[in-house]
Amino acid sequence: MVQTTEVTNIADLKTQIKRLNSKAGQMKMDLHDLAEGLPTDYERLIEAASETYQIYRQLDQLKTQLKQWEQQS
Repeated sequence: MVQTTEVTNIADLKTQIKRLNSKAGQMKMDLHDLAEGLPTDYERLIEAASETYQIYRQLDQLKTQLKQWEQQS
């Protein structure tokens, strides 16, 4: 599961987005590799897809928050 931390300024938010973006890219590649190997390890498909979805959802939320904060500055 994706963990969240309290972010209080734009610089910290950008750092968190950068780290999460890197992790999201790796998860996307892992999901791709898993899909290419089907039907092997099909049991992990739903879990991997769900985790990948959650991280991209969180990344989208953080990017939206950053955009809002930057517009307020």
